[in-house]
Amino acid sequence: MSLESETRQPAAPAKVSPTALISEIKVEPLTCTIGAEVLNMNLGVASRDAGMMQAIRTLLLKYRVLFFRDQDVSRAEHVAFARHFGELEDHPVAGNDPDHPGLVRIYKTPDKPNDRYENAWHTDATWREKPPMGCVLHCVECPEVGGDTMWVNMVEAYARLPETVKAQIEGLRARHSIEATFGATMPIEKRLALKAQYPDAEHPVVRIHPETGEKVLFVNAFTTHFTNYHTPENVRFGLDYAPGAAQLLHYLISQAFVPEFQVRWRWKPNSFAFWDNRSTQHYAVMDYPPCHRKMERAGIVGDLPF
Repeated sequence: MSLESETRQPAAPAKVSPTALISEIKVEPLTCTIGAEVLNMNLGVASRDAGMMQAIRTLLLKYRVLFFRDQDVSRAEHVAFARHFGELEDHPVAGNDPDHPGLVRIYKTPDKPNDRYENAWHTDATWREKPPMGCVLHCVECPEVGGDTMWVNMVEAYARLPETVKAQIEGLRARHSIEATFGATMPIEKRLALKAQYPDAEHPVVRIHPETGEKVLFVNAFTTHFTNYHTPENVRFGLDYAPGAAQLLHYLISQAFVPEFQVRWRWKPNSFAFWDNRSTQHYAVMDYPPCHRKMERAGIVGDLPF
């Protein structure tokens, strides 16, 4: 044996382009209507590869919410992943991570009682003029049992409406309020200051998805009332207005409650969910006893609904 062969170092393993790993991605739909778990993908690696990010965008538009388990990624990688889809936004009420702007900390502890904002069907921040395009949520800590989150497909909710209802809501617009929700328990001065900073937003009741062209039923727990319902077609006498508009709005909001449009996800630490906020609603199920449930969310700035 030559000296050269005795001293030769082992060859370094060949580097594989992250894009080449796209073929290894496995996608498992969770229902026939919404949601899929993505396997064999690390979000930190994906955040550094344009090809993998495009694959994720395509999957998001198809399944509306994507789930990832066993993600050993840093907060910086979480933020970097979300920023591929747009700039991030802070939240005026929920706590933000001081070292990572745009990363909202949703921390529940035994000493902090559950609030009432998550356990209702809602689309994030529709009280903004431009609600988020999507959100990337990381489970840091969760109960052993309970604390699931559910999502619902609001494209399907619209598609399955009776044609008479579709005709009635065509062209309707509605107000969405942070004052009436997050601001409700604040002292009046603070509540009015919050409303001055974030005036009620007005959005179409049926919005068009900007990437797919689909029609989306776009009312939720932040929606307070219609703004153009009081027309001769809808109101014969003044007494028709209040019950008629309120009952229709309640009926539309209740379409999110249909199980056939939903998916339910059981959290484990280092699980992620990435959802299209333009075409879904979600509901954090508060069925767990006082304990720690720590989530971190990156909300991606969206566009003006039309």
